Order: sequence, then C-alpha cells, then structure tokens
Amino acid sequence: MSGRLVVCPTPIGNLEDVTLRVLAALREADIVACEDTRRTRVLLDRYGVRAHLVSYHEHNESERAAELVQRMRDGAVVALVSDAGMPLVSDPGYVLVAGCVAAGLAVEVLPGPSAAIAALVASALPADRWRFVGFLPRKRGELVDVFGSPETLVAFESPRRVAASLRTLAALDAERPVAVCRELTKVHEEVVRGTAAELAARYGDEPPRGEVVLVVGPAPEVAGDLGPAVEALRRLVDAGAKPRPAAAVVADLTGVSANALYRALTD
Repeated sequence: MSGRLVVCPTPIGNLEDVTLRVLAALREADIVACEDTRRTRVLLDRYGVRAHLVSYHEHNESERAAELVQRMRDGAVVALVSDAGMPLVSDPGYVLVAGCVAAGLAVEVLPGPSAAIAALVASALPADRWRFVGFLPRKRGELVDVFGSPETLVAFESPRRVAASLRTLAALDAERPVAVCRELTKVHEEVVRGTAAELAARYGDEPPRGEVVLVVGPAPEVAGDLGPAVEALRRLVDAGAKPRPAAAVVADLTGVSANALYRALTD
C-alpha cells in the first residue's frame, strides 16, 4: 500500500471514547506521530496496541514533518495523534498535513471526539451557525472583537482567566448567555449555564478547575449604521490612522465589533 497519512482523533478524557477505526489505524500504522509519547502510550496500552511512536509537537513540528513526509514517500503509513481530540484543532499537525498535500500524498481523516463539538451541543445555545476561535485572546481589544461575533462562539480558556474573560463580556452585554463546560467526558464533568454577569460573579472568587471550553451566545445585531462609533473611526482614519488598528481602538472604547466598524467604513 502506498504511503499516506491517517489523522486520528483520540479521547478528550474518557479512554472508552476511542473509535474502532482509530484503534485499527494505530495498529496498522508503521509510525504513530504523537504530541506526547507518554500520553499516547497510556491509550495504546489500554487496548493492547503495539506501535512505533515518534514525537511530533510544536517545538519540532517543521523538522519532524519533513522526515515523516519522506517516510511516506518511501511507502510508510503514518498515524497522527495529539494528546486529546482532533489533531490541528489547537494542536500540532497543520505543517504535516500541508506537507503531505504539497507532496501529493493521501491524507485520511477519521472522525472522533472533539471538545469543541461536545461543548457546543451541551451548551444548549444555537448550533446552526457557530465559530471556533481556539484559545481566547488576552488583549482586551481583540477579546471585545471576538465577543462581537454574530454566531455562537466556542473557545478554549485557561481556568485562571475564565473570570476575567467573563467580566469583559459582562461589561459589553451582562445578559449574554454563556455555558462554562469543564472536564468534558471526565469524572468531574460539569456544564454551568447562565448570563455573562452571573457566571463572572460565580467564578470571580473561585476559578473552575480542569480544562474549560466556553460557549457564548451570538452577539445581538447592532441596529443602524453604527452611528457615532463609525464616525469616530472615520475621523481617526482621516487624521492619518490605519483603518484596522483604529477600528480596534474604537471597538475597545465602545464595545462595537472591530470587524463591523471596519466593514462599515470600507463599504
């Protein structure tokens, strides 16, 4: 069989969530490229899978990807896993997949566990249109812009920063619906739903523990032409400011989405 890459999602907490197809792919692969060989070994030992493991993480991604692409050109089958969930989704793997496509190698992606999808469904917030942003930005202006999303927002967040991020959201829209999804599929799984203000207060004194996914309801539509905010942006640009940085400043001051301001200015 010709060399190829098989992208294998792994459990986000409960080892029983691994699929039969993923186990078969791991057994059949010549090489299993994994973010942390120790973490992957726990999963493989649970199911009696013997495999040749190599590390593939953010610090060696470019060099290791080139090596793996060459091995696949020589006929090897490589299985790619991360510590949990789907590789590439806030995890290493993009460089390898892009390298395979550039080299004309087949890339097979297997379905499986995803913290983002599990949290979206558990949140009870609209799932017909949603946006995944990875980890939330730390700069307030960028965070305000993200919270201006007209779709349901799904994001990873450090437990230590949950309260601060929710306070920022509450200052923009205290009644925005939010779900804090913690330790999904694990023993202490918890989904807490409420308004931005309620959950900011809840986690202000005691941060949540474990891995957290935030799901935020869509931002309400802004009526009209954004009025004073757009006029302020236009005056900054007329004075010589670059449009996008100026939009971020006005968004930081007004709470209006920077993207919406930029679009209103350039339309």
